[in-house]
Amino acid sequence: MSAKHPIISVTGSSGAGTTSVRHTFEYIFGREEIAAVYIEGDAFHRYDRATMRRVMADEAARGNMNFSHFGPEANLLDELETVFRDYGRDGSGRTRRYVHDEREAALHGRPVGTFTDWEAFPAGSDLLFYEGLHGCAVTDRVNIARHADLKIGVVPVLNLEWIQKIHRDRSVRGYSTEAVMDTILRRMPDYVHYICPQFTETDINFQRVPTVDTSNPFIARWIPTPDESMVVIRFKNPRGIDFPYLISMLHDSFMSRANSIVIPGAKLDLAMQLILTPLILKLIEKKQRAR
Repeated sequence: MSAKHPIISVTGSSGAGTTSVRHTFEYIFGREEIAAVYIEGDAFHRYDRATMRRVMADEAARGNMNFSHFGPEANLLDELETVFRDYGRDGSGRTRRYVHDEREAALHGRPVGTFTDWEAFPAGSDLLFYEGLHGCAVTDRVNIARHADLKIGVVPVLNLEWIQKIHRDRSVRGYSTEAVMDTILRRMPDYVHYICPQFTETDINFQRVPTVDTSNPFIARWIPTPDESMVVIRFKNPRGIDFPYLISMLHDSFMSRANSIVIPGAKLDLAMQLILTPLILKLIEKKQRAR
């Protein structure tokens, strides 16, 4: 953690909705004139797409049917922790981009499934924003969570997470439902051991809960809409959170526990702005005082 160079980390698994949350942060940064540098978690995968397929095949031949991007062996977690540590110390660091689709390929001039070159962060940023799988990872080798000043978890209930992933991977990436199911099954041990534990490290969790039937996510024709959902917001430390104010501003919301508020799904963006804006501004104020 660093007063001079704060880090915000948004963590969620593939299909959880972290990209949508990033858009809300980008809006806040733009409105408050905050210069952020960004890291996408996919940039710290160890292998490009073709190599990952070969490594998975090799692992399967050795009896490991669960090698996945969720686990530490398929990622550069030591390097990610180094970037967090260096940025917190002096604002330096580097990242790259993973090219997901044809649109990004045209934008970056690289084939789909490969990486762009590593590039240093621009000088003079106000904070670092991470969005991806391992922003709060703690293993026997790394402790990335300790470097972040504000840690956010994005955690839809599991069937909804799968529905969102299936629809995204089919429509955007051209995968079949069967291929996505195979990926979900392969990743499950790493999901349990490396993704779920991160949500005990987060300061705030946003968990979307559908109010429609999602009992079989593999045949769902539509993603439940925000109006068909509620969002549970859990605060690790509720001290200083003005729950009466939030309930008054977020119509039809209520407290479910002393550290949790439940809101209509369509109010998520407003709730995030109400909750996160003062926390972000507090980080910037601490940064300015530290100078």
